[in-house]
Amino acid sequence: MAKIDFGGVVEEVITSEEFTIDKAREVLKDETIAILGYGVQGPAQALNLRDNGFSTIIGQMEGDAYWEKAIADGFVPGKTLFPIEEAAKRGTIIKELLSDAGQVATWPTVKKCLSEGDALYFSHGFAIVYKDQTGIIPPNNIDVILVAPKGSGTNVRRNFLDGSGINSSYAVFQDYTGRAKERTLALGIAIGSGYLFPTTFEQEVYSDLTGERGVLMGCLAGVMEAQYNLLRKHGHSPSEAFNETVEELTQSLIRLVAENGMDWMFANCSTTAQRGALDWAPKFRDAVVPVFDDLYDRVKSGKETKRVLEVNSAPDYLVKLRKELDEIKNSEMWKAGAAVRSLRPENRK
Repeated sequence: MAKIDFGGVVEEVITSEEFTIDKAREVLKDETIAILGYGVQGPAQALNLRDNGFSTIIGQMEGDAYWEKAIADGFVPGKTLFPIEEAAKRGTIIKELLSDAGQVATWPTVKKCLSEGDALYFSHGFAIVYKDQTGIIPPNNIDVILVAPKGSGTNVRRNFLDGSGINSSYAVFQDYTGRAKERTLALGIAIGSGYLFPTTFEQEVYSDLTGERGVLMGCLAGVMEAQYNLLRKHGHSPSEAFNETVEELTQSLIRLVAENGMDWMFANCSTTAQRGALDWAPKFRDAVVPVFDDLYDRVKSGKETKRVLEVNSAPDYLVKLRKELDEIKNSEMWKAGAAVRSLRPENRK
């Protein structure tokens, strides 16, 4: 393990140089990895595993759009692509990558397929931590483990293909075989993680649900919309409002933050922008503290879980979801965004 100083707090992380892909292949050489769900994380983890030479099969509802996507990606029905129950029976490591609601719906089927010594793998602590709501309580004679990539499935695959890897957290909830941690680290490296840092199922799900509702998605979308609408109210054109709100952030500034940190970005912008950012950052921070406190309390108490399971399990969920997403897509702000993106040099070729 490498000991890294994270701003005065020393953490131990596992890098792909320490736990090599060859070591991962040795640890998992006798395993069949069954990936249940070919929606968001499933394709990326499955393709990375397959490209790295691991025995990988897919479990998906036969004949649906995701089943067809798996076929398009080279998985073969009856050989590497099976209905969920059959894949779960064949796997020695069963990766639960269905949606959280999907995991709940299929758990009775999956549970009866688990054999002594198998590993039940998650990329999210949701099902285990909120077991009172999900009903997912694994048997005592298996390993229960987690590797959670810190990015979307798209980026898990993209970073693998460009060789950069993606950061992932890992945790062991139940070690029946005595090999649970070794299996976990091997799987983390096998899916293309650049480095792995320890967590618990509880800490992973609390931070993940907070993050995606907060800075990563919910807060980001809400703040963007507020600034765009403010600029439009004061007579700025859609192009100007969008560029000053989204395009400059995503195409310039956030890249500098990713490469060198916020301090470097502040130090390398105009003195006017620098002064304004330094003065206003604390105002925004303090304004949202009550919102974040409420958010974290709702996550930890299980209220957000209840909301997810109720809404996502409704029979008309996909219809209502499409309506919500279309409202965003068809808003002036994101129509302006589509127009701005079409004008990028790479899209005009």
